[in-house]
Parts: sequence; C-alpha cells; structure tokens
Amino acid sequence: MKFNKGILFILIGAACFGFTPVFAKLGFSHGYSLGQINIVQMMISFLILWSFTLIKRSSFKGLTKKNVLQIMITGCFVGLTSIFYYGAMQYLPTSLAIILMFQFVWIGILLEWVLVKIKPKPITILSIVLILIGVFFASNILNGDINGLPVKGYGYVFGVLSAFTYAGFIFFSGKVAVNVDVWTRTSLMVTGSTFLVLILFIREIPSVMPLQGDLLGTALGVSLFGAVLPPLFFAAGAPLVSGGVANILTSIELPIAILSASLILSESVTPEQWIGTAIILAAIALNELGTNLLPKRKYRNGEG
Repeated sequence: MKFNKGILFILIGAACFGFTPVFAKLGFSHGYSLGQINIVQMMISFLILWSFTLIKRSSFKGLTKKNVLQIMITGCFVGLTSIFYYGAMQYLPTSLAIILMFQFVWIGILLEWVLVKIKPKPITILSIVLILIGVFFASNILNGDINGLPVKGYGYVFGVLSAFTYAGFIFFSGKVAVNVDVWTRTSLMVTGSTFLVLILFIREIPSVMPLQGDLLGTALGVSLFGAVLPPLFFAAGAPLVSGGVANILTSIELPIAILSASLILSESVTPEQWIGTAIILAAIALNELGTNLLPKRKYRNGEG
C-alpha cells in the first residue's frame, strides 16, 4: 500500500491548529481584545508567508485574475474561523468551544455530499459517529463543565459558525487552484484573511500600536499555529485526499488541544478525556484502514 503524503500533511496542519487555544487564552488573560489578537495575528502571518514566498522565489505559474480571487476568498475562511473560534473562547470554556467547532466533521462530509455528489461510505459514517462520541468524552461534559454555565448566546453562535467556516476552508482548499505553487497559494489565502480581518476590526487598528511584548508573543503563537502552518500543510495535503478523509484526519486537533492545555496551561485532564482521545484516534485508524481493506474483501468474495 503506497503511503499518501497528503495524510501526513493534513495531520501536521491540524495538530498545529490544536495549539491555538493556548495562545488565544493567554492573549485574553493579558486583557487583549478579539480584534487586537486577530489583527496582529494576520499581519504577522502575512509578513511571514510572503517573505518566505519571495525569498524562495516561488512560482506564480497558473495564476489568473479569477483563481487569485478564489484563493483569497478561500483564505477568508481562515480569518473567519479564527474570529469565531477565539470569540467562542471569550464566552465559553475551552472544551465547549472545541466541541462546537468539531461539528465541522459532519458539516464537511455534508458539503462534499451536496456540492460534489460524493456519498459517504458506511465506514466513513461509522468513523464520524465514533469521532463525535470521542469528542463528547474528550470535551469533559460528563464532569460538569457545562453544569451551572451561564447562558452565553454569542459563545454558542460563534462556536457553531467556526465549525461551518473551518469545514468550508478544508473543503475549498482542496478544490481551488490546486496546480498553483503551495507557498504562493497559502500566501494569497492569508492575504484574503488579512484584508477581511482589517475590514471587520478597522476601528481597533490604532489600538495595536505601539506593539506590546505580550500581544506580540500571543500573536506570534496564534499566527504560526493558526494562520501560517495549517493553511500551508492543508494546501499541500488537501488535493491529495478526498474532502471526507481530510475532515476525518483533522480530528487529531482535539487530542492535541487537550494535551497542550494540560502541559502548557496546567489544566487537569480526566480519564474520560483520555478515553475520548483514544476513541478519536481509533476512528481515524478505522477510516484509513477500513477504506483500504473493504474493496479487497469484496474482490475476494467475488472470486469465491
């Protein structure tokens, strides 16, 4: 069985995204606003990606006015996901914000079914069910994270919206201008995100200057792990796998988020959370191994 590099790229990209809650929470603890964190995050991401793209002399072959616009619009999903995801964390516990965003799993499969007419295989549906069960345990709901939680309507809305925008980014990043150089495409994606964030938070632009050390550190963290590395790895890996498989693979983000919160923020991790993490990893393995084994079984049965 030939190894698919796209699987590795998507796993790395999703794992990077799992560290963003740590930096976002640190930023909020220092008193910075949602707009300030997103503005500096996108500006730093813009500078880092375009610097590497120009230094590497990446190819601009295959770019047209049409697909440049498409790439930038796809990149807007990155900016929207950051806004909604971090916004949910302002009102809700991190575990609840994560479980809301993780609805992107079934949303992404639904997008592929509706837009590309690819019906999910039974093994994929089973994997999705297992992942959602794992998310239920890993989000620590059973230990009362939601009990007594004040009703925070904005947090729930932001969390659900982050699921839709994240699923949209994963879906379209594997469909738009896939022949264009990965660095060039990722830089254009972040350009779209940067324009969007600056427009939405235009009134807060003056408040980020002069740039303070705590804000810079927070922004560097969320930039690298939220807006630079994930789009770069997704841009390289998404065209090599189906959208449904990509959504399954990105579920690795949840166990990474739990581990990072435990090791860096010293948050306690319950046995139920570890059980949920194990279920999610098992679901990923089931989807990948099952998809490859089922056709062989059918072939053997046909022979018999």
